[in-house]
Amino acid sequence: MPEVNYLAVGLAALSAFLLGGLWYSALFARPWMAATGQSEEQLKSGNPAAVFGGAFLLNLVAAYVFAVVFDGITDIKTGALYGVAAGVGWVATALGVTYLFERRPLSLWLINGGYQVLQFTLFGVIIAAMG
Repeated sequence: MPEVNYLAVGLAALSAFLLGGLWYSALFARPWMAATGQSEEQLKSGNPAAVFGGAFLLNLVAAYVFAVVFDGITDIKTGALYGVAAGVGWVATALGVTYLFERRPLSLWLINGGYQVLQFTLFGVIIAAMG
């Protein structure tokens, strides 16, 4: 049975949440909104607590599974490498397949895939550092 450091998982999920805030607001807000066809007004409508709460919960699940799959990593460089591999090799490619069939713009794949690669890299670094 893998040993999971739940504090590391929580911090990894929090790091993804914070990265997402920076990534989708300060860095890529306008191109992301244009690629998704949304306005600021549309994004402010609805239930932001459900969106942010759901995003954090999903990040917790992803960080936990990452910790289980890569159980025992304690080297930060290896953790980062595993994170990049998971982000590029699993998540960004899976998004790419979906985006091809949905005819979504390349810019959206680059923005979302780039976020996922950095997210999983952070998972690897944090989980390895606290392993």
